[in-house]
Amino acid sequence: MVLEIDSSRGEGGGQMVRTSVALAALTGTTARLTRIRENRPTNGLSRQHTTAVRAVATMTGSKITGNYIGSSELFIEPGNRQLGNVSVDIGSAGSISLVLQAALLAARNYEVPFTIKLKGGTNVMWAPPIDSYSLVLFPMMRRMGIEIDLEIVDRGFYPIGGGNVVATMSPIGTIRPLVLDDLGKLEGIRGLCYVQHLSDRIGEDMIGAAKTVLSPKFEADIEFQRCEGTSRGAGMVLVAEYENGLLSSNVLSSKGHSAQQSGLDAASDLMQEMSTGSTVDVHTADQLLPYMAMAEGKSCFTVSRISKHLLSQMDTLESFLDVRFGVERKDDGYHFTVTPGEKGSAR
Repeated sequence: MVLEIDSSRGEGGGQMVRTSVALAALTGTTARLTRIRENRPTNGLSRQHTTAVRAVATMTGSKITGNYIGSSELFIEPGNRQLGNVSVDIGSAGSISLVLQAALLAARNYEVPFTIKLKGGTNVMWAPPIDSYSLVLFPMMRRMGIEIDLEIVDRGFYPIGGGNVVATMSPIGTIRPLVLDDLGKLEGIRGLCYVQHLSDRIGEDMIGAAKTVLSPKFEADIEFQRCEGTSRGAGMVLVAEYENGLLSSNVLSSKGHSAQQSGLDAASDLMQEMSTGSTVDVHTADQLLPYMAMAEGKSCFTVSRISKHLLSQMDTLESFLDVRFGVERKDDGYHFTVTPGEKGSAR
């Protein structure tokens, strides 16, 4: 039996591809993905997508047909290999974070430590900065019993790339549910501002502008990091740390967008998340969702808005796993429940 996935549904982008390929390998499900990125300006798979698919195929021994740039269809025949060390070169500034997302999910049932070395873009537009993984996503996953170590060797920015990252995940046993009804007391706001082959003034202006927004209510400890690498760029990640969870925002510098405005945007976005009653920021929620769907018990969280990525994740997870999702409007946000069934653990 072949599971048919219409990849034009939901957000219709690469996330459905990455999650579907990883879950097909993880659950031993033969699957066919059709109409890949059909509604995007550039149809079919991009280099970043093909790299993620190739990584999953290599590490799990899966046979995948149709994995080339521009392809609108994939056929996945899952394997049962657990290759503990994998090296991946995207060959461009394609997002390391998004390739890592697929690889870690596919390694959920590994009985040996899994180490992956990735080259590409660490901080690029339209993708989570690698820092949001180390500062937000992985600490939240640790609360679920998932241990991942991350080393950022070099940063890579568009268009050159050249980033270099090493991630190691310990074997995962039972995944604990994540219950985020309330964040509890705010413990502090911290951040990281990184600058590579640009003036230190850019980082200083970014930090100063962010503190201007935050300072009437909060003190923020923002670290300045000067980096070395083959590409150039700058950006910032801000994190609000609470007793029970984390909220974050991020920004990249770009032409026509001043450093001051970037800092203002990052701080304003964080303040907005903090004011809505969210217990997970919207960009982290869809990345945590697969692990909640495989937990031993019900998870819950609140987001300020429902993104297309989150809807797409729900759709894809329901295709592969025994899991139920509930959504309820609550004050200024949306309260989600994730209830895995007996087969939800994918073990």
